[in-house]
Amino acid sequence: MPNAGHLSMENDPTTWLLLLHQLPNSPAYLRVKMWRRLQKIGAVPVKNGAYVLPNSEQSLEDLHWLAREIMENGGDASVCEATFIEGVTNRDVIQLFHAAREVDYVQVLEEARGLDDELKPASVDAGVETASIASRLAKMRQRLTDIESIDFFSSPARKPVDSLLAQIETKLRKIPIRKTQQQGDYSGRTWVTRKGIHVDRIASAWLIRRFVDPAAKFKFVPGKGYRPEPGEVRFDMFDAEFTHEGERCTFEVLIERLNISDRALRPVAEMIHDIDLKDSKFERPETPGIALIIAAICTANKEDLERLERGAAVFDDLYEFYRKRKVE
Repeated sequence: MPNAGHLSMENDPTTWLLLLHQLPNSPAYLRVKMWRRLQKIGAVPVKNGAYVLPNSEQSLEDLHWLAREIMENGGDASVCEATFIEGVTNRDVIQLFHAAREVDYVQVLEEARGLDDELKPASVDAGVETASIASRLAKMRQRLTDIESIDFFSSPARKPVDSLLAQIETKLRKIPIRKTQQQGDYSGRTWVTRKGIHVDRIASAWLIRRFVDPAAKFKFVPGKGYRPEPGEVRFDMFDAEFTHEGERCTFEVLIERLNISDRALRPVAEMIHDIDLKDSKFERPETPGIALIIAAICTANKEDLERLERGAAVFDDLYEFYRKRKVE
């Protein structure tokens, strides 16, 4: 979230940190590298060789490490606390930050408009790939979060982006998941997913074995570039037959599209959703505990089959708990 309370800097005489630096002529890549680093931490230039940030512990740490790297590469750098007396006012500096963040927000806004066009009725009727749109939307949300972390003065350019992304999410929720397959169609298959399985893939594999095919085999492959062999079904990966759709995680999609109607799965699905998507949609009180257990399993077990077996035991017990409670 954007840092709060900084607008008082317009009248505060000691609010800024300055990086004054001079880079050596070589190595040539150093100039580009430092520029990118300054962009990432949100610093803006006020003069040649002078970059400014609001005075905070995080800003001081960021500039300290930059200055150190510059000097280690043969350059000269100083970090100082500064007050602008003549020539540049605090309001001027704040406007520099607004302008820099506006460029960032506009880039995301343009991408979002393109995404929104793909959700027009004609596109949806033609069978738009909602999983791909949901994946791109998630990346935009992450990009927006990154920008907000350096939006020190709450740029007004943020609001249109927030509004459009919310509209896209609403449209995605209204697109029904395609129910095209039955459980029997998937007996005797090999199920393929990305290596390094975590909560959604562990739970999805458990669901497949428990409700679709007890003899299901699993294969763990690189996330990109894999070409499925005959008899394989992919899940929770790029171009998979089963993966995120709209705001649903893969576990939820499998339940929906394979018509698995078991009330005891609902609380499990809600926990998987919140842990995987990190959006606190359901906020079940037991979710943090399950998240910790899955994280511990993944930390202690590097092999995917080991993670699957340990995780499956957890989900077996969790499912039985809710089944015996007769969840409504």
